[in-house]
Order: sequence, then C-alpha cells, then structure tokens
Amino acid sequence: MAFDGFTVASLVSEIAASCVDGRINKIAQTEKDEIVLTIKRTIERGGGQIRLYLSADASLPLVYLSEENKVSPPQAPTFCMMLRKKLSGGRIISITQPSMERIIRIAVEHLDEMGDLRVITLLIELMGKYSNIIIIDEDNKIIDSIKHIPSSVSSVREVLPGRDYFVPDKQAKADPGETDKDRFMSLIGGSNAPVFKALCASFTGFASTMAHEICFRADQDPSVPGSQLTSDNLTRLYNVFELFMNRVKESAFTPTLYYENGKPAEYAAFPLQSYENGAEGSSRSFERMSDLLRFYYAEKSAITRIRQKSTDLRKIVSTSLERNIRKYDLQIKQLADTKKKDKYRLWGELLNAYGYSISQGAKTATVNNYNTGEDITIPLDPQLSPHENSVKYFDRYNKLKRTAENLEELTLQVKEEIDHLESIQNSLDIALTEADLLPIREELIECGYIHKRPAGGKEKKARDKSSPLHYLSSDGFDIYVGKNNYQNDMLTFKVANGGDWWFHAKGMPGSHVILRTGGNEVPDRAFEEAAALAGYYSKARDQEKAEIDYLKRKDVKKPGGAKPGFVVYYTNYSMAVKPDISSLKQLDE
Repeated sequence: MAFDGFTVASLVSEIAASCVDGRINKIAQTEKDEIVLTIKRTIERGGGQIRLYLSADASLPLVYLSEENKVSPPQAPTFCMMLRKKLSGGRIISITQPSMERIIRIAVEHLDEMGDLRVITLLIELMGKYSNIIIIDEDNKIIDSIKHIPSSVSSVREVLPGRDYFVPDKQAKADPGETDKDRFMSLIGGSNAPVFKALCASFTGFASTMAHEICFRADQDPSVPGSQLTSDNLTRLYNVFELFMNRVKESAFTPTLYYENGKPAEYAAFPLQSYENGAEGSSRSFERMSDLLRFYYAEKSAITRIRQKSTDLRKIVSTSLERNIRKYDLQIKQLADTKKKDKYRLWGELLNAYGYSISQGAKTATVNNYNTGEDITIPLDPQLSPHENSVKYFDRYNKLKRTAENLEELTLQVKEEIDHLESIQNSLDIALTEADLLPIREELIECGYIHKRPAGGKEKKARDKSSPLHYLSSDGFDIYVGKNNYQNDMLTFKVANGGDWWFHAKGMPGSHVILRTGGNEVPDRAFEEAAALAGYYSKARDQEKAEIDYLKRKDVKKPGGAKPGFVVYYTNYSMAVKPDISSLKQLDE
C-alpha cells in the first residue's frame, strides 16, 4: 500500500480542481503533526467550504479533502499561529506536484505587513519518517516547518527557518513525465536489476505496485533483469508506461481499492489488472482519491493515534510483565530443584534403618532400598555418625519441602499476575479511542501498577465512558464483546443471563464474548460468528485458526477476590474457527 507519486498526482488533480482560487478561511493544528485548512471555494468550483487535511505523521503521512471537522486544541501551537499569520485570507493560486515526487506545493497569494502582495508556498512532503510540512517565501527560503531538522539529524538537508529549500536528493531518478522512448529504453535496458526494481530505481514516483502493473500489462516477467530484455520487450513496456503517464497528464484517474480475504489489501490511482480476479466484491472504485484514503486509513489512523496516546500505559504494563515473567521463570527453576527433596527423605529413612551396619567414618553407604528391592549408594559425611547424616538429610528434606510449599503458592500468584497483565495488554490492543483507555488506566491504578492519578483528581466513572462492542449476527442475534476487564465482568455477570452463551479464546488473553439468545434456539452459524469474535479480540487474532471455549453463562464463575476479568469454568465445548469478522455487522455504541 504505497503512497506513491501516482497517488499524489491523483490527489493534486482533485484538490486543485476543488480549491484553486479559493481562500483560506481557517487554519487549525489538530495533532502535533497535522494541519487542517478550511477553504472557502469559489462558486465556479462548487462554492461552500471544504477542509484539506495535511498530516506529516512519520508512520502515516496523509493528505485528503473532507467535509468533516475535527476538534482543535484550545491553544494553537506556534507553527499553527505562524501559518495563520502568513496564510489566513490568502488566495490559493496553484496546487502542483514537482516531477511526480511525493510532494504537494500549494502557492498562496497573501498581503504582507506592508500591504504588498506576496506569494507564500506551503509544501507537504509525504516521505514516510521524513514527512514534513514546510512553508517558504518567494526567495525559496524556509519560513518554518512543523518538524525542524538540524544538521545533527541530517547532514544532507537542514530544514530550519532561514535555510534554502530544495527537494531531497532523487538519487539521479528521471522525471517520468518528461521521459521519451529512447531515454526509457536506455535506463531500463541498461539496468542489471529486475525490471520492476529498475522502474522504481529509474523514475520518481514509482513504487513496486505500479512497476508490477506495468510489467503485467506488457506481458513481461518482472523478475527478469532489464539488460536481458529485447527491443520488442522494452517497446511494450514503454507503451504501457506512456499510457499511464498520459493518464496522469489528462487527470484520468480511477481510484480503486482491492480486497483479499475480505480485507483491504491494496489501492492505486488506476485499476490494477494484476489484482483483478473477477471475484464479487474483490475491488471497489471511488470517485475521489481522498474518499479512498479516508476509508482505507480510517482504522489504521485511529490505531496509530491511540497507540501514541497509550504509550505510557503500554510501558507500565510491559515493564511489569517482563519483571513478573523473569520472577516466574526463576521460581519455576527453584521449584524444579526442590523435587529432589524426596530423595533426601528416603536417604534419611534408610540411614535410620541400616545405620547399625554402617562403619563410623565411611564416605558412602550401600544399602537395600526396601521400596524397589534394589541396592542404593548414599553419600556420607565421614565426620558425622550415620544417625547425624540421617538428621542432616531430614533437615534438607524439610527445608526443601517448606520451600516447595511456599514456591507453589508464589508461582500461582505470579502466574495470575502475568495473566492479568496480558489481559490488560490485550485491552490496550483493542482500544480505539481515548475513552477506551480511561478504564484501563483506572484498573492499573486500582491494582497498584500506577501509584498516582493524573492531575485533576480521580477519574470518576471511567468505566462508564466506554461501551462494549455490539455486533449483530447473520441470523439477528446480539453479540457483545468486552473491550477491557471491567467490561468483561459487566457483560458476563450483569448483562448476560444464565441461558446466554459465553465465549473465550482457549488458554490466552482475550475478550469475553456474550451471545444473547433471547430464549430462542441458536443456529450453528451464530455460534461460529460469536467464536470468530472471541478469536479476533484475543491474542489469536493473526492466527490461521483459533481454539475457542464456549459454554452457558450460568456455568462461568468468578472466584472470591479474583482480579477483574478473571473467571473459572470446568465444563465447556470447544471449536476451532478462523478469526475473521469481516462479514459481521457492528452496531453503533
């Protein structure tokens, strides 16, 4: 899923068609690396207002148009204030993409402090961890950027106020929009790399997806080195290459999303024949690339953001989990050492029984083990009598016995602690909103992992700020999924009645899933769908198959004093399912 030059070209085409000649009405910085421009469009371009989202997030750089709004922080950051000073009220005169690069240039006419008309350019660089939002003046000098890059970070290009702006090194790549047939055949035919890699290495804006598509349409094996292609092969490749570049120049884009196993797998600015297999629902076309990107990245963006906001909780859980796992491993090793206690008890008993026949000062004693009928050799301390050796072995036995008894209790406690922490870790993986994090933080506070509450006092009713997930089975049965341990307990012991069905991934952290029966007979398909949900919202999510335990809710018990989410059951059914919930309908909370 590459955010390549073709995707950027499609975005530039639709943004320019909608926003050129429009005026920048509002500017907000909704995240530390995200800017939202509210643009008042001309009547010729549709009128009204539209928002342009620009994100320089290192893990998810993104640009798209949307009618939706986001909540802005009460106090605007410094970069946002600078943008407001330089761009507010300005007229957008052009939106371009230089040389098929993953860069968008927005030129804005604006009156300076003296009332003179100036052109300020806003640049969005969509380059993974190097992504940035930069504003430059007419002299190509950097005014400011959302991320400052000093020489200590990059010796190649500083991004600081006052520095000259230039496009990052293209590694001598050619502009595909300015490449003729002779240049194309020289670059590809002179490369010893596989054809698809040669395309990516030779031209700006090319990613593996489009390179493979060109090879597919030209009926060319993408793994063959370019230097081994015949003139006819190169000509077919160039013809397809030229076809796509002409579509870029004509803005003839058809944003298309492709699915595999019911999940979005790939997208492109053009239909990909290499992905088309004729299966119903295997692809979906969008009118705008912005709509495709918002649809595709909505969940991914939410997950990325919530992971950033839950970093402190994840660190607390992982640190405590690692410490308890080390402690548990050490206790298991110590417990294994105590297994020789019975040997010492036997030696003590045999020395008591045969002590009369053992010489004083002997280093060993060979006696008959009356349990097996075989002779056994017992090491002795020659400085001690047989009776004293017997007492010594009984002392060792009693010490190891006490150690074993204590360790059995301690290992059980530590194992419960590990299971609890892993369940919290799973809750963090499920969380999609800040409201989902509140009950998890509250649980960590109540269980002593966090010793101080956040500034502002207690998080009252934190457990009520997030609701369980609610799905509807294909046969119309309600299925509920707990997103944290408090919700798991609430669903199991307050929402569900004794005749409802309870599901959980076998032997691993996961959500409690409740299938409400309403007193009706439940079809097999509903059981399978509830089991799929239990697998999906557990550590088995990425496995090919997940084993799920299920039983009537009345048979699920909670031991006294047990931690949140912990239950026991002794009779259950099991089934193996694929943790795929793409066919299930999720209802609003």
